[in-house]
Amino acid sequence: MKAIRLERDSPDTPPTISLATVPKPKLIPNHVIVKVRASAIHPSDQMNARGGFPYTTFPRIAGRDWAGVVVEGKPALVGLEVFGTSGNTHAFTTDGFQAEYTLVHEDALTQKPKNLSFVQAATVGVPYTTASIEIEKAGIKKSDTVLVIGSSGAVGSAVVQLAKGTGARVLEASRQNNTDVNTATDPELKVLDELTNGKGVDVIIDTVGSPALVTSALAKLALDGRFVFISAPKTGSTEITIDLRYFYRKDLSLYGVNSLNATTQEMAKRLDEMRGFFDSEFFQGRSNWKTVPLTEAGKVYENIIKNGDTGKYVVVME
Repeated sequence: MKAIRLERDSPDTPPTISLATVPKPKLIPNHVIVKVRASAIHPSDQMNARGGFPYTTFPRIAGRDWAGVVVEGKPALVGLEVFGTSGNTHAFTTDGFQAEYTLVHEDALTQKPKNLSFVQAATVGVPYTTASIEIEKAGIKKSDTVLVIGSSGAVGSAVVQLAKGTGARVLEASRQNNTDVNTATDPELKVLDELTNGKGVDVIIDTVGSPALVTSALAKLALDGRFVFISAPKTGSTEITIDLRYFYRKDLSLYGVNSLNATTQEMAKRLDEMRGFFDSEFFQGRSNWKTVPLTEAGKVYENIIKNGDTGKYVVVME
Protein backbone atom coordinates (compact mmCIF):
# COMPACT_ATOMS: atom_id res chain seq x y z
CA MET A 1 0.00 0.00 0.00
CA LYS A 2 1.00 3.66 -0.33
CA ALA A 3 1.81 5.80 2.70
CA ILE A 4 3.54 9.03 3.72
CA ARG A 5 6.63 7.87 5.57
CA LEU A 6 9.11 9.78 7.69
CA GLU A 7 12.67 8.43 7.89
CA ARG A 8 15.56 9.73 9.96
CA ASP A 9 19.15 8.52 10.03
CA SER A 10 20.34 10.69 12.91
CA PRO A 11 18.90 13.03 15.56
CA ASP A 12 21.15 15.70 14.06
CA THR A 13 19.38 15.65 10.69
CA PRO A 14 15.72 16.36 9.86
CA PRO A 15 13.51 13.49 8.71
CA THR A 16 12.98 12.82 5.03
CA ILE A 17 9.39 12.69 3.78
CA SER A 18 8.36 10.38 0.97
CA LEU A 19 5.48 8.53 -0.64
CA ALA A 20 6.48 4.96 0.14
CA THR A 21 5.20 1.51 -0.70
CA VAL A 22 4.85 -0.42 2.55
CA PRO A 23 3.18 -3.70 3.55
CA LYS A 24 -0.52 -3.52 4.31
CA PRO A 25 -1.04 -4.17 8.05
CA LYS A 26 -2.25 -7.62 9.06
CA LEU A 27 -5.22 -8.15 11.34
CA ILE A 28 -4.39 -9.15 14.93
CA PRO A 29 -6.71 -9.94 17.87
CA ASN A 30 -8.82 -7.08 19.29
CA HIS A 31 -7.98 -4.85 16.33
CA VAL A 32 -9.52 -3.91 12.99
CA ILE A 33 -8.17 -2.90 9.59
CA VAL A 34 -9.50 0.47 8.48
CA LYS A 35 -9.48 1.72 4.92
CA VAL A 36 -8.46 5.32 5.53
CA ARG A 37 -10.44 7.92 3.62
CA ALA A 38 -8.85 11.13 4.94
CA SER A 39 -6.20 12.42 7.38
CA ALA A 40 -5.48 16.05 8.29
CA ILE A 41 -2.05 17.67 8.36
CA HIS A 42 -2.14 19.49 11.71
CA PRO A 43 0.62 21.75 13.12
CA SER A 44 1.75 18.83 15.30
CA ASP A 45 2.05 16.66 12.16
CA GLN A 46 4.22 19.36 10.62
CA MET A 47 6.32 19.51 13.78
CA ASN A 48 6.70 15.73 13.71
CA ALA A 49 7.83 15.88 10.09
CA ARG A 50 10.45 18.44 11.12
CA GLY A 51 11.75 16.08 13.80
CA GLY A 52 10.35 18.18 16.62
CA PHE A 53 9.20 15.33 18.89
CA PRO A 54 12.16 13.57 20.55
CA TYR A 55 10.15 10.43 21.32
CA THR A 56 9.12 9.71 17.70
CA THR A 57 10.73 6.54 16.40
CA PHE A 58 11.61 6.05 12.73
CA PRO A 59 10.72 5.01 10.11
CA ARG A 60 7.19 6.16 10.84
CA ILE A 61 3.98 6.69 8.85
CA ALA A 62 2.71 10.23 9.46
CA GLY A 63 -0.74 11.49 10.40
CA ARG A 64 -2.57 11.88 13.72
CA ASP A 65 -6.24 12.47 12.79
CA TRP A 66 -8.16 10.12 10.53
CA ALA A 67 -11.50 8.92 9.22
CA GLY A 68 -12.36 5.79 7.29
CA VAL A 69 -14.27 2.52 7.05
CA VAL A 70 -13.61 -0.76 8.87
CA VAL A 71 -12.85 -3.42 6.24
CA GLU A 72 -11.50 -6.29 8.39
CA GLY A 73 -12.35 -7.35 11.92
CA LYS A 74 -15.34 -8.62 13.85
CA PRO A 75 -18.41 -8.91 11.59
CA ALA A 76 -20.33 -6.38 13.72
CA LEU A 77 -17.63 -3.78 13.04
CA VAL A 78 -17.00 -4.33 9.31
CA GLY A 79 -18.54 -1.53 7.26
CA LEU A 80 -18.65 0.89 10.18
CA GLU A 81 -17.69 4.49 9.34
CA VAL A 82 -15.24 5.57 12.02
CA PHE A 83 -12.86 8.37 12.97
CA GLY A 84 -10.25 9.08 15.60
CA THR A 85 -7.01 10.69 16.69
CA SER A 86 -3.59 9.50 17.74
CA GLY A 87 -3.19 10.10 21.43
CA ASN A 88 0.42 9.50 22.42
CA THR A 89 1.22 6.59 20.11
CA HIS A 90 0.08 6.72 16.47
CA ALA A 91 2.45 8.77 14.28
CA PHE A 92 4.97 8.75 17.14
CA THR A 93 5.82 5.23 18.32
CA THR A 94 3.42 3.34 16.06
CA ASP A 95 2.40 4.18 12.52
CA GLY A 96 -0.01 7.02 11.85
CA PHE A 97 -2.89 7.31 9.43
CA GLN A 98 -1.64 8.88 6.21
CA ALA A 99 -1.79 5.54 4.44
CA GLU A 100 -4.32 3.57 2.45
CA TYR A 101 -4.94 1.17 5.35
CA THR A 102 -4.26 1.21 9.07
CA LEU A 103 -4.46 -1.11 12.08
CA VAL A 104 -6.54 0.25 14.98
CA HIS A 105 -7.47 -1.24 18.34
CA GLU A 106 -11.21 -1.83 18.72
CA ASP A 107 -11.25 0.42 21.80
CA ALA A 108 -9.81 3.29 19.74
CA LEU A 109 -12.75 3.39 17.31
CA THR A 110 -15.45 6.05 17.38
CA GLN A 111 -18.42 5.96 15.03
CA LYS A 112 -18.32 8.93 12.67
CA PRO A 113 -21.13 11.47 13.25
CA LYS A 114 -23.58 11.32 10.36
CA ASN A 115 -23.43 15.03 9.61
CA LEU A 116 -19.63 15.01 9.18
CA SER A 117 -18.01 14.06 5.89
CA PHE A 118 -14.88 11.92 6.00
CA VAL A 119 -12.80 15.04 5.32
CA GLN A 120 -14.46 16.97 8.16
CA ALA A 121 -14.15 14.04 10.56
CA ALA A 122 -10.44 13.77 9.76
CA THR A 123 -9.82 17.33 10.98
CA VAL A 124 -11.56 17.49 14.37
CA GLY A 125 -9.68 14.95 16.49
CA VAL A 126 -6.64 16.90 17.71
CA PRO A 127 -8.28 20.32 18.18
CA TYR A 128 -11.51 19.15 19.80
CA THR A 129 -10.03 16.54 22.13
CA THR A 130 -7.44 19.09 23.25
CA ALA A 131 -10.20 21.65 23.77
CA SER A 132 -12.30 19.18 25.73
CA ILE A 133 -9.40 18.49 28.12
CA GLU A 134 -8.99 22.24 28.67
CA ILE A 135 -12.72 22.70 29.30
CA GLU A 136 -12.63 19.83 31.79
CA LYS A 137 -9.54 21.19 33.58
CA ALA A 138 -11.12 24.63 33.90
CA GLY A 139 -14.33 23.24 35.38
CA ILE A 140 -16.41 25.74 33.41
CA LYS A 141 -19.85 26.52 34.84
CA LYS A 142 -22.84 28.19 33.23
CA SER A 143 -22.30 31.25 35.44
CA ASP A 144 -18.68 31.73 34.31
CA THR A 145 -17.23 34.33 32.00
CA VAL A 146 -14.56 32.64 29.87
CA LEU A 147 -11.80 34.31 27.86
CA VAL A 148 -10.27 32.28 25.02
CA ILE A 149 -6.88 33.57 23.88
CA GLY A 150 -6.09 32.52 20.32
CA SER A 151 -9.76 32.04 19.48
CA SER A 152 -9.17 32.18 15.72
CA GLY A 153 -6.93 29.10 15.71
CA ALA A 154 -8.09 25.50 15.37
CA VAL A 155 -7.91 24.63 19.07
CA GLY A 156 -9.08 28.09 20.16
CA SER A 157 -12.12 27.90 17.90
CA ALA A 158 -12.94 24.46 19.30
CA VAL A 159 -12.66 25.82 22.86
CA VAL A 160 -15.03 28.68 22.01
CA GLN A 161 -17.64 26.28 20.63
CA LEU A 162 -17.41 23.81 23.51
CA ALA A 163 -17.44 26.58 26.11
CA LYS A 164 -20.55 28.11 24.57
CA GLY A 165 -22.13 24.68 24.77
CA THR A 166 -21.84 24.87 28.58
CA GLY A 167 -23.93 28.04 28.64
CA ALA A 168 -21.03 30.20 29.86
CA ARG A 169 -20.38 33.70 28.56
CA VAL A 170 -17.46 33.45 26.15
CA LEU A 171 -15.14 36.31 25.18
CA GLU A 172 -12.73 35.85 22.29
CA ALA A 173 -9.20 37.23 22.01
CA SER A 174 -6.99 37.17 18.92
CA ARG A 175 -4.80 39.46 16.84
CA GLN A 176 -7.82 40.42 14.76
CA ASN A 177 -10.38 43.21 15.03
CA ASN A 178 -13.41 40.91 14.80
CA THR A 179 -12.96 39.50 18.32
CA ASP A 180 -13.81 40.97 21.73
CA VAL A 181 -10.14 41.60 22.51
CA ASN A 182 -7.44 42.46 19.98
CA THR A 183 -4.22 41.29 21.59
CA ALA A 184 -2.13 43.09 18.96
CA THR A 185 -3.45 46.54 19.90
CA ASP A 186 -4.35 45.77 23.53
CA PRO A 187 -1.62 43.41 24.82
CA GLU A 188 -2.45 44.28 28.44
CA LEU A 189 -6.08 43.24 27.85
CA LYS A 190 -7.38 46.49 29.35
CA VAL A 191 -10.73 46.18 27.56
CA LEU A 192 -11.59 43.29 29.88
CA ASP A 193 -12.10 45.77 32.71
CA GLU A 194 -14.95 47.29 30.72
CA LEU A 195 -16.31 43.98 29.44
CA THR A 196 -16.50 42.50 32.96
CA ASN A 197 -17.35 45.70 34.90
CA GLY A 198 -14.03 45.39 36.68
CA LYS A 199 -14.79 41.91 38.04
CA GLY A 200 -12.40 40.03 35.78
CA VAL A 201 -12.95 36.73 34.02
CA ASP A 202 -13.55 33.43 35.79
CA VAL A 203 -11.66 31.28 33.30
CA ILE A 204 -8.91 31.99 30.79
CA ILE A 205 -7.99 29.33 28.25
CA ASP A 206 -4.81 30.22 26.40
CA THR A 207 -3.85 28.46 23.17
CA VAL A 208 -1.04 30.88 22.26
CA GLY A 209 1.53 30.61 25.07
CA SER A 210 3.09 34.09 25.00
CA PRO A 211 4.73 34.81 28.40
CA ALA A 212 3.93 38.52 28.14
CA LEU A 213 0.30 37.81 27.29
CA VAL A 214 0.04 35.23 30.08
CA THR A 215 1.29 37.82 32.58
CA SER A 216 -1.32 40.32 31.39
CA ALA A 217 -4.06 37.70 31.45
CA LEU A 218 -3.34 36.46 34.98
CA ALA A 219 -3.97 39.98 36.25
CA LYS A 220 -7.48 39.85 34.75
CA LEU A 221 -8.66 36.74 36.61
CA ALA A 222 -11.57 37.11 39.02
CA LEU A 223 -11.64 35.61 42.51
CA ASP A 224 -11.25 31.80 42.25
CA GLY A 225 -10.14 32.24 38.64
CA ARG A 226 -8.66 29.39 36.59
CA PHE A 227 -6.03 29.73 33.88
CA VAL A 228 -5.43 26.82 31.47
CA PHE A 229 -2.72 26.80 28.79
CA ILE A 230 -1.49 24.35 26.16
CA SER A 231 1.51 26.02 24.60
CA ALA A 232 4.84 27.79 25.12
CA PRO A 233 7.24 29.62 22.79
CA LYS A 234 9.45 27.44 20.61
CA THR A 235 12.28 29.99 20.92
CA GLY A 236 13.20 32.58 23.52
CA SER A 237 12.15 32.62 27.15
CA THR A 238 9.35 30.34 28.33
CA GLU A 239 9.28 31.74 31.86
CA ILE A 240 6.72 33.87 33.69
CA THR A 241 6.81 35.45 37.17
CA ILE A 242 3.95 34.95 39.62
CA ASP A 243 3.24 37.02 42.73
CA LEU A 244 2.53 34.23 45.22
CA ARG A 245 0.70 36.51 47.66
CA TYR A 246 -1.60 37.84 44.94
CA PHE A 247 -2.14 34.33 43.62
CA TYR A 248 -3.16 32.64 46.87
CA ARG A 249 -5.22 35.56 48.16
CA LYS A 250 -7.39 35.42 45.04
CA ASP A 251 -7.61 31.60 45.13
CA LEU A 252 -6.26 31.37 41.59
CA SER A 253 -5.36 28.14 39.78
CA LEU A 254 -2.92 27.56 36.92
CA TYR A 255 -3.17 24.40 34.79
CA GLY A 256 -1.00 23.09 31.98
CA VAL A 257 -2.48 20.67 29.45
CA ASN A 258 -0.52 18.31 27.19
CA SER A 259 -2.91 16.29 25.06
CA LEU A 260 -0.06 13.94 24.13
CA ASN A 261 -0.24 12.44 27.62
CA ALA A 262 -3.54 10.78 26.67
CA THR A 263 -3.85 7.34 25.06
CA THR A 264 -5.59 6.68 21.76
CA GLN A 265 -8.35 4.90 23.68
CA GLU A 266 -8.84 7.88 26.01
CA MET A 267 -9.12 10.18 23.01
CA ALA A 268 -11.65 7.84 21.38
CA LYS A 269 -13.79 8.07 24.51
CA ARG A 270 -13.64 11.87 24.38
CA LEU A 271 -14.68 11.90 20.73
CA ASP A 272 -17.54 9.54 21.48
CA GLU A 273 -18.72 11.84 24.27
CA MET A 274 -18.67 14.74 21.78
CA ARG A 275 -20.69 13.02 19.04
CA GLY A 276 -23.82 14.84 20.19
CA PHE A 277 -21.93 18.13 20.12
CA PHE A 278 -20.84 17.52 16.51
CA ASP A 279 -24.53 17.18 15.62
CA SER A 280 -25.49 20.37 17.52
CA GLU A 281 -25.80 24.03 16.54
CA PHE A 282 -22.67 24.83 18.57
CA PHE A 283 -20.34 22.92 16.23
CA GLN A 284 -18.91 25.05 13.44
CA GLY A 285 -16.48 23.16 11.25
CA ARG A 286 -13.69 25.15 9.65
CA SER A 287 -14.16 25.57 5.91
CA ASN A 288 -10.62 26.52 4.90
CA TRP A 289 -9.30 22.98 4.51
CA LYS A 290 -7.88 22.00 1.11
CA THR A 291 -7.87 18.36 0.05
CA VAL A 292 -4.73 16.84 -1.44
CA PRO A 293 -4.33 13.30 -2.82
CA LEU A 294 -2.05 10.92 -0.95
CA THR A 295 0.30 10.89 -3.94
CA GLU A 296 0.89 14.65 -3.55
CA ALA A 297 1.00 14.85 0.25
CA GLY A 298 4.77 14.54 0.49
CA LYS A 299 5.17 17.63 -1.70
CA VAL A 300 2.71 19.51 0.51
CA TYR A 301 4.76 18.67 3.60
CA GLU A 302 7.93 19.84 1.85
CA ASN A 303 6.26 23.10 0.82
CA ILE A 304 5.07 23.73 4.36
CA ILE A 305 8.47 23.04 5.89
CA LYS A 306 10.73 24.68 3.30
CA ASN A 307 8.56 27.52 2.00
CA GLY A 308 6.36 28.36 4.97
CA ASP A 309 3.07 27.42 3.31
CA THR A 310 0.36 28.18 5.91
CA GLY A 311 -2.51 26.41 4.15
CA LYS A 312 -4.71 23.84 5.90
CA TYR A 313 -4.54 20.46 4.16
CA VAL A 314 -6.35 17.13 4.41
CA VAL A 315 -4.82 14.08 2.74
CA VAL A 316 -7.46 12.03 0.91
CA MET A 317 -6.87 8.45 -0.14
CA GLU A 318 -9.25 8.25 -3.11
